[in-house]
Amino acid sequence: MTKKRLRVLFCDHLNLARGKYLPGDHAGGGESRFCQGVFALTYDKDLLPAPCSTLLEGLPDMVAKFDGQDIRKGWHDGDDVVIADLYDTKGQTLPVCGRSLLKRTIDEWKVLGYTPKVGIELEAYAYTRDDSGEWQPYDTPGAFVYSTGPLSDPAGFTDAIWQRAEETGFSLEMITTEFDSPQFEFTLRFDDALKAVDDIFLFRLMAREVAMEYGILLTFMPKPIPEISGSGVHVNFSLWDDNGVNQIGDSQSADNLSDLGRRCVAGLMHHHRGLSGILAPTVNSYARLQPASLSGYWRNWGSDHRGVTTRITTETGALARIEHRMPDGACNPYTMVATVLQAALLGFRNDYALVPAETADCLETHDAEDGVPDNLAGALEALQQDQALIDAVGSDLVGNLMVLKSDEIEKTAELDQKGLLDFYMHYI
Repeated sequence: MTKKRLRVLFCDHLNLARGKYLPGDHAGGGESRFCQGVFALTYDKDLLPAPCSTLLEGLPDMVAKFDGQDIRKGWHDGDDVVIADLYDTKGQTLPVCGRSLLKRTIDEWKVLGYTPKVGIELEAYAYTRDDSGEWQPYDTPGAFVYSTGPLSDPAGFTDAIWQRAEETGFSLEMITTEFDSPQFEFTLRFDDALKAVDDIFLFRLMAREVAMEYGILLTFMPKPIPEISGSGVHVNFSLWDDNGVNQIGDSQSADNLSDLGRRCVAGLMHHHRGLSGILAPTVNSYARLQPASLSGYWRNWGSDHRGVTTRITTETGALARIEHRMPDGACNPYTMVATVLQAALLGFRNDYALVPAETADCLETHDAEDGVPDNLAGALEALQQDQALIDAVGSDLVGNLMVLKSDEIEKTAELDQKGLLDFYMHYI
């Protein structure tokens, strides 16, 4: 009989699930050491002296600590899995740890009397190898938007993902096909922010690994196929008071938002361009973020409007929420959700003026006067100019991103579409 192993994981700056297998029983919690130099790494394994990379400080250890009560059943026989937080060897929280940033952000909202809840929608394309060994889009002969069954997934890999998700305790909201083929959407149920992001981090990894068992590469790359739609990550959030009441909405208002909700939206609007440098962190992200693309391009918001970046649902009460549509799958989900919540928090604290809601279709016409920058270089520049957002997220985390992504811009400048696929799709 195979002895049980524990798979200790953490999410790095590139949204890679790094980790180790440990033997034995860790019910009481534990820790494992890694080289902090992983935060110097690029996708192509170059090492850069970015903030917190310790590349020029001797590449010391960092400590991944985990709580025994967070250990859960893994999706491979004999394995349990747990997510760790990162510390330096003196016991200080590592500033580039996205999970610790999310915990801090949740605590900042709780001090104000609100608990964030989050729901995340993932979009991805499926690829299989052709006879020559090249990755090609998975053949889904009868797929259409919201299709189900064998014509949209002949191999049945999404059925296997669903089954494995149920066996390992994920609360699935739905799986379906998206607008283009072979594109799929995966949504988990709304939950407290930390649990929701832990679940989506592990689910995404599980889904990719189960798909690979079927010879399918599931990629969350923002725009793998230039001629058709891209893949995003939609962050839905609400804020609950100490009495367990959702305070983001107001059914008596014309826009279904409370004053708290309006302030949150105003924060997302005010920091729109700076947010792109964190939430859309690859060169390929800006092939997706385009006008008339139903993505998060425009600095706008609206009620039940899929052409805007920040969509307000018409649902009220417990179901009221704000949906932010800019992020993509290259972003560390902890950093992503924390950054959205920090921008909302800045709006709450600073009481920014809220631009009027979008009234146009955002396909042929638009009210919005501003969008995200045209490329990653412009997004990083916009982020660098947004000192309030940098301070909220953390200067070391942003500084690390700046160095690594500036290098990425240079490396991808001359790549054609196949080159970009090879550079990104295996990791995102």
